[in-house]
Amino acid sequence: MELIESLLVQGMQMALVLLAAPLLAGYVRKIKARLQRRQGPPILQPYRDILRLLKKEAVIAESASWLFRVAPYMIFAATWVAAALVPTFATGLMFSWSADLIAITALLGSARFFLALAGMDVGTAFGGIGSSREMMIASLAEPAMLLIVFTMALVARSTQLSDVAAMLASPEVGLRVSLGLALIALVIVAIAENGRIPVDNPATHLELTMVHEAMVLEYSGRHLAMIEIASFLKLLLYVSLIGCIFVPWGFAGTGSGLWRYALGFAAYGAKLAVAGLLLALFETSIAKMRVFRLPDFVGAALMLGLLGTLLLFVSRSL
Repeated sequence: MELIESLLVQGMQMALVLLAAPLLAGYVRKIKARLQRRQGPPILQPYRDILRLLKKEAVIAESASWLFRVAPYMIFAATWVAAALVPTFATGLMFSWSADLIAITALLGSARFFLALAGMDVGTAFGGIGSSREMMIASLAEPAMLLIVFTMALVARSTQLSDVAAMLASPEVGLRVSLGLALIALVIVAIAENGRIPVDNPATHLELTMVHEAMVLEYSGRHLAMIEIASFLKLLLYVSLIGCIFVPWGFAGTGSGLWRYALGFAAYGAKLAVAGLLLALFETSIAKMRVFRLPDFVGAALMLGLLGTLLLFVSRSL
């Protein structure tokens, strides 16, 4: 019975992130529209868009190779696995042993690698520009993410997310300067990795400064649907990661009852609602940066992560 319960809870975790990802994206769009005094699309519009894309035929360029066809599924699979490894409503799940921060960073890096290759595969100018800009951002975002991981590892003495959440929820950690720097760095990395304002504008498709959309302009039908779901999952992943590490409360433990799992679901929903509201407020109050200023913005996360790591080497209490 314990094995069946563990499998069911792990399946709920995987289904939850897959179903909640489009909802979070629709929620952020709706909040942004209301802040701009517009009606905006319905919150459930991302689900309709995905279903419409799945019904359409995929149009593939003649110059596209097998990589162009396979990449959307690999990007979706890697992102879904990474998002499902982050604890949402419960910790100590069946596959929690693999929920390692370094493994999650590697999965996201793999998805980014295949997306950049797919953007260059057809040989269009837009795809090459988008891929080069994506790699420019990744060259700073990935080292910053690893420094954030090192900061968490020095504090929690582990890179396993359930252990990190349990350690940071304990009273012995308290408020630390290094954790504050890591939080700011992780927020910057999340904004850059998801192509949100001020790094990129996810609502536009025709700007010369676009990054993510330039790589997927040649995709259509089910291939575009897979990439869109992966982008929604990536946003949910970073929100869940911030909530798991820096707001580690409301989780159900291993073998908890139905009531405890329900409280975990409610706590996770509250975290998503607050994070979506803050993201919409931030994107509404700031303008998009020029492309040549992006290294300064993402480089700030690298410096903050390095500073947080160095502070912990100086004193474990900082």
